[in-house]
Amino acid sequence: MLTSADFRKRARIIKALGHPSRLAMLHALADGEMCVCDLRELVRAHMSTVSKHLHVLKKAGLVDHRKQGLCVYYRLRVPCILDFMKCVEAVLDENRKGVCCNRT
Repeated sequence: MLTSADFRKRARIIKALGHPSRLAMLHALADGEMCVCDLRELVRAHMSTVSKHLHVLKKAGLVDHRKQGLCVYYRLRVPCILDFMKCVEAVLDENRKGVCCNRT
């Protein structure tokens, strides 16, 4: 049986997914590791903002990093998070069909 602490841990992971820039970074990392400078270009944000987003993703256990010289490379720590994203897409598809959320 799941406890309140278990649900809080799960909520932290889901909250980490709750920003478009973080979702874009995870989507890009599906193809393999990327330098933080490339992720910055992807989301078109200041390096400090990108670093904060990556910190949230890392703290949630979704990404990991390695340093090589002056560059920092990020990768998906648990690629199965992409399966969750497929589930989100299925919900969006169903919503577009009017199966959910449009009923009164």
